[in-house]
Amino acid sequence: MTKVIGLTGGIGSGKTTIATYFSSLGIPVYIADVEARKITESLEVKELIRNVFGDSVFDNNTLNREKLAEIVFNNHEKLEQLNAIIHPKVRKHFEEWILNHNDLPFVIYEAAILFESGNYKNCDFVITITAPLEARIQRVMERDKTTREHVLKRINAQWNDEQRISKSDFVIENINSEKAKQEVVKILKILKIQQNEC
Repeated sequence: MTKVIGLTGGIGSGKTTIATYFSSLGIPVYIADVEARKITESLEVKELIRNVFGDSVFDNNTLNREKLAEIVFNNHEKLEQLNAIIHPKVRKHFEEWILNHNDLPFVIYEAAILFESGNYKNCDFVITITAPLEARIQRVMERDKTTREHVLKRINAQWNDEQRISKSDFVIENINSEKAKQEVVKILKILKIQQNEC
C-alpha cells in the first residue's frame, strides 16, 4: 500500500525546493497549490467562485487572483468559503492521481495549508519545513515582487510553525539547502525501514 507523506510549511519556508529534491530522488510529488490553480480555471469552479465573490474578482471571464487573494487574506470567513470550493476538488484529483502510483512505496503530497484544510488526516506521515521568519519574508518579497505587509498578511492567515510541528512526524529546517537535503535523505531511510518492518 502506497504511503502518503504530507509535506507542508509556511509561505517562504522552501517547500517547493524540498519537494523538487524528493522528486529528484524518484519519489512522485503532487503539488496541491499547482493543481488548485488549474482547477480554478475550469468553468464549473469559476462559476462557483463568481456565485460567492461576485463579478469584481473577474476581468472579463479571467479570474483576477490578486483581487481574490486580497479579499480572502483579509477575511477569514471568505477564505473558508473559497477553501470549501477548491479543497474537495483537489482531494478528488489527488485520489485519481495516486491510482497511477499505487505500486510505489511513497508519494509526496505537498500543500501549504495541509493542516488548515484537514488533508493531513489523509497522510501517513507529515513533514514540516521551517525557516526563520525574516528569511521567509525576504524570499516571498523577492519571489512575488510584493510588500512586507502583504507577505505578513499571508503568513498570519496560515498556522504558525509551532502548530504545524506539534502535529508533524518530521521537521526539516530549511536555512542551508545542503543540510536540508541531508535531512530528506535521513527521513527517507527511516521511512524505508518502517516500510520494511510492516
